[in-house]
Amino acid sequence: MRQFFPFFICILFNSCQYFEKQVPSEKELLQKELKSINWKEVDEYPSLPNCEKIADRKLRQQCFFEVMSTLIEEKLNIDTLSIMYPELDTIEVKVTVFPNATMKFEPQFPKDSVAYDTIKIDSILHARLIDFPKVNPAIKRGIPVKTQFILPVIIKAKE
Repeated sequence: MRQFFPFFICILFNSCQYFEKQVPSEKELLQKELKSINWKEVDEYPSLPNCEKIADRKLRQQCFFEVMSTLIEEKLNIDTLSIMYPELDTIEVKVTVFPNATMKFEPQFPKDSVAYDTIKIDSILHARLIDFPKVNPAIKRGIPVKTQFILPVIIKAKE
């Protein structure tokens, strides 16, 4: 029995090596996690108080885009934009929603747009597109993030 005791102790200490697991480094884990994240999509799209009640993610997104388009159209219909530029029926507006819930509007014109004064239209848009309801920013992994999207805005001629 005494002869087996040192042998048993030796096996006991050596067997602990078989149970050790290789722990990945923090950098490896971080790189793996960063590769798994889809940076082109957000977990929650920006939303308005009117759309907050909708549970479905796609319907809430659609509600947000429709309400934003309608609000922009209403604000631009007040102005003489449609009278000044009757050939201009739709303007694409790039909307940026920042993490602090502020918004920025930029008209998107074709590269060869010489038919109308882009600077004047831009100034009209900046003057009219104010006082929007509070917008909740988009969420990515629990953190508010900046999002940008382009909305087609229909300008109706006054009759």
